[in-house]
This record gives sequence, C-alpha cells and structure tokens, in this order.
Amino acid sequence: MLRPEKLKGFVTPEKTKHHAELLANRIRKQFRHLSRRFRRQNIDCFRLYDWDIPEIRAVVDWYAGHVVIGEYERLQTTQDWLSQMAAAVGQALNLPMDKIHLKRRHTMMEGRPRYRRMSRPSQLNVDGTPLTSDIGKAGNSLGKRFEVRERNLRFWVNMDDFLDTGLYSDHRDTRVIVSNIAAGKDFLNLYAYTGAFTCAAAAGEAKTTVTVDRSGTYLNWAQDNLKLNGLWGPRHTLVQSDAMRYLAKAQREGQRFTLAFVDPPSFFRERSRGVAFDISEDHPELIRNVLKVMAPGALVLFSTNHQRFEPNFHGLAVKEIKELTPKTIPEDYRNRRVHRCWQMVAA
Repeated sequence: MLRPEKLKGFVTPEKTKHHAELLANRIRKQFRHLSRRFRRQNIDCFRLYDWDIPEIRAVVDWYAGHVVIGEYERLQTTQDWLSQMAAAVGQALNLPMDKIHLKRRHTMMEGRPRYRRMSRPSQLNVDGTPLTSDIGKAGNSLGKRFEVRERNLRFWVNMDDFLDTGLYSDHRDTRVIVSNIAAGKDFLNLYAYTGAFTCAAAAGEAKTTVTVDRSGTYLNWAQDNLKLNGLWGPRHTLVQSDAMRYLAKAQREGQRFTLAFVDPPSFFRERSRGVAFDISEDHPELIRNVLKVMAPGALVLFSTNHQRFEPNFHGLAVKEIKELTPKTIPEDYRNRRVHRCWQMVAA
C-alpha cells in the first residue's frame, strides 16, 4: 500500500471518472467537427484528441471506424486509467470495444514517443489487467490489417500487430506536396517505413521511385500499398538497407535523383551490425550524403519528429533552404510541432 506522502498527485478513482467524462465530451465534439469535413475529402484517418486537456495525457486517433488511444505514461496513473478512457471513448463514439486499440507512449529525449503495445479493451479484466492468452507469442496475431483512404490514395493499416499502425497521418499534407511536385522526377524515399510517400510520388507520376528501409516487413507492406493503388510496376524499386550504406553504394554507382523525402528516426542502435544513429548529432552528415546522390536543382524534403531538434544546416551544398512546417501540419493536430519539415534545393 502506498504511504500518504506517495499519494500526492496520484490519479484517484474519482479523478479517473472525471477524466473519462471530460475526454468523452471532447471526443464527441471533435468528431462532429471533423468527421464530415474529412469525409468530403476522402480522409479516413485523423486525430480526435491531442493532449488538449493537460491532466489527460493522451492522444486519440480515428482510423475508419477504429480508434487508437495512446497514453503518455506517468507514475501517477492507476492501472485501469487507460481502459476507463477507452470505455468512455467507445461510448462517446458508439463503438464496440473490439474497435478500440490501446498503446502506452514512452516520451523520450530522442524524439517521437515510443509505444508499448497493449491488450485490447475487450481482452482486459475489470481491473485493467490483461486476460490470460497467447497474444504476443510467435505465430499469434492480435488483429488484421484493413484499408483506409487518404484523399486519392489507399493504404493498409494494422492496429495491433506492430508498435505503430503503418500510417503517420500527421504527414498527410506533406504527401500532397510530394505528389504535386513528383511528375517526371526520379524519387528517393529514405527511411521509407510502409512507403506512403512512395505511393504519393507514384500517384503524382514520378518517373521512377526507390524505396529504402532496413525492414523487409515494411518493404513488403510498401509493395502491398503500391499494389493497392494500382501503382506497382518495374519503375519502382524496393531496397532493404541501412540508409547510410545505401547512399554510399548509390554514390559509387553514380545514381542521381531529382526528388527525395528523408524522414529518419530520432534515434536507433543495431548492435549486431554496429549501426547507430542520433539525429541531433548525425543529421548534417546524413543530409550531406543525400545531397551527393541528388542532381543539381533537385529537391530534398527533410523531416523529423524530434521535439527538441536544433537544425545544423551550415555548409550544405544547397542553393536554398526553407522551412515548410506550417504548411505540413494538418488542422487536427493541436501540437503544431508534431514534426518539422524543410525543403532544400541541391546545388
């Protein structure tokens, strides 16, 4: 049992109930405000709640009839806090609990919060603890992927089997920018994840695309996204590689691109291969290496989710650098620095 001095600031059952009521009201209001507008634009994925109320440390995202709730973890939260928020959101949106998906977000100095996968609300006991199951063991799956729309594009998403869903909706307006400038370009998508930007470039009639990621799983997902949009074909190449190694190889082989999107993770380390990356220290070298494979006058869009990112663009071989961030943050994101984005013109 916690001593009285440890209870200071702890979220009591009464506070949890109050949080659930506040969150349900906010979700109801936001869904009415946003859903009709986004439906007209063929947008199935958007943010309903973005830590709007300081004491309710969470985000809530809508995915075509499913909801993902991510809690920013804190020691003061009771074990069932997140499941009670899930129940409140489900009631507010009239959703069954198997359409609500829970994640815990660990805020990190390195940037984008990291998720810890949770059981579904329908797999929780009344005290918020998971029911006994084989979920998470090899060969078992929590859920299945389904299709969502983003304007003229479609993507596969998966709510449960991965730490993220397969689509970062905070970049939906950036994908419009890429699609609008892609015609006739040789496009490089570095740290490509599930290839959403490759689809945007291909839909914008890019001449060729190269999609680079360390994960074979995500590259297969990218190929599936291209196929879903009727875009897959010989002009698209998928490369499983560390980004720096790929850039060195591309430079040796004399490859040149005329458009690139570069969105590296804030931090990673792969001890087995002796590979590490820290965006705060390593982004100047990364961008220099990207520019070595760009044709003169080519465009590079560089983006990061690091919340404390300090750009160091001195000495880059560019004609122009301008920040695009205000144009790339969608209206449903209260955090206007959920990412930052720059456009560079290669010298």
